[in-house]
Amino acid sequence: MTDQTARPARPILVQKFGGTSVDSDEHRRAAARKVIAARESGCDPVVVVSAIGRGGAPYATDTLRAQLKSVDPSTTPHAREMDAIMACGELISAAVMAVTLQSMGYPAIAMSGPQAGIQTDGEFGNARIRSVEPVAVRDALSRGEIPVVCGFQGVAYEPDSPHHGLTTTLGRGGSDTTAAALGAALGASAVEIYTDVDGVKTADPDMVPNARTLSLCTYPELAEITHLGAQVVHPRAAEIAMDYGIELWVKSTFSDEPGTRIVRAEDAPPELRRRVTGVAHSGRGVFIRLEIGNETHKPLIEQEVYRLMAEAGVNIFLTSFSPTTMAFAVTRDLYATARDLLDGMVVPVGANPNAQPASTFYIFKFTEDGQPDLAYRAQRPLLKAVEQFIEVVDVPGSVYENVTMVSLVAGEHRLVPGILAAIIETLNAAGIPIHQVADSTMSISCLIPETDVERAVMLLHQRFGLGEGEHAGTS
Repeated sequence: MTDQTARPARPILVQKFGGTSVDSDEHRRAAARKVIAARESGCDPVVVVSAIGRGGAPYATDTLRAQLKSVDPSTTPHAREMDAIMACGELISAAVMAVTLQSMGYPAIAMSGPQAGIQTDGEFGNARIRSVEPVAVRDALSRGEIPVVCGFQGVAYEPDSPHHGLTTTLGRGGSDTTAAALGAALGASAVEIYTDVDGVKTADPDMVPNARTLSLCTYPELAEITHLGAQVVHPRAAEIAMDYGIELWVKSTFSDEPGTRIVRAEDAPPELRRRVTGVAHSGRGVFIRLEIGNETHKPLIEQEVYRLMAEAGVNIFLTSFSPTTMAFAVTRDLYATARDLLDGMVVPVGANPNAQPASTFYIFKFTEDGQPDLAYRAQRPLLKAVEQFIEVVDVPGSVYENVTMVSLVAGEHRLVPGILAAIIETLNAAGIPIHQVADSTMSISCLIPETDVERAVMLLHQRFGLGEGEHAGTS
């Protein structure tokens, strides 16, 4: 956010419209009316658009990815070309939206991310914005035009790299990030994120029909909700807006409801900072538990497991420790990699040639349908030949597949007695197994079977009185 040019006399308002807001002529005109209303109220709107529609739509990002992959299933497209084709969705969307505004009597100009000055690193598929030089955007505003900027994309600025000057994309939620970054660079009075819901909800409205729209939400609450699975605003966008002190709004393209205003925590009333904000849930995962009886050797085995996971690029979460167990969760897409590492894994501990035994070898053993895994059955006999010199110890492993995380977002929840008890009581009473519990300064999360997630979200939402006309019951 390096542009230091003085702001024009009219306040700048950045308005971002997601895929469902631009997926038909009717929806685009509804979005355009929001832009026109901002213009008529005395603002200079800057529009940021996502690709048209969602997966399956002709110009949606996922559709374009599939098109490139279908060229030759045996050839994996380079990330460079993948970014090039994915950026096309926003290019189409920006051009169509600009012409929509023109057809309604307002001058508009479509701009790619690079033309709008979005400069990134060279990490194709998940680039980070390094700087924004919105010269062309300011020029358009000075001419009385409405810039319509492609979200989700930029240009690699790495002069000493072969990636320099190539198109990059910002990863999932990248259009939100574009809007926040442009808002920071332009000194915008506010950034409005338009979607198909009328603000930040207390839960997923598809699961909880009476979920309330929050009129006010703090940046830490929003960041926590989005990190825990709510797809309302990308966390990067919330962080940028918070860092630059930009007023952020979440609104619906299809209603005149005021939406949710996002504010700094210090600007919120004390009762809001201590409230239960909502219930979030995240995607599919797998929970792995290992039994290690030797408390002296256990830290060394844990260290080796986590080292191998890191080298293989497997992120772990919800880690758990006890004197004789270690446990952690991985996302479903990384489970196969994690299991390949763990099946039949052998960890030698305590080598001492003068001792008897000279060392202890721990071998991981997972059982399915009453049979040890194939890797264990292959590895274990090989250790028979050295058992007179070393001790061989099995490490039984348990796997709980298809689990998910349900989280209660509650700022300063440690100051409110009874919250954890209420969560456990609610899930236990419903017969919902809890594999693991974790907390942070802003939330309490439980790992539960995926089949129970909708019931868990509804029950916790009701228990804490988060719906319209409901009252909390934490005692």
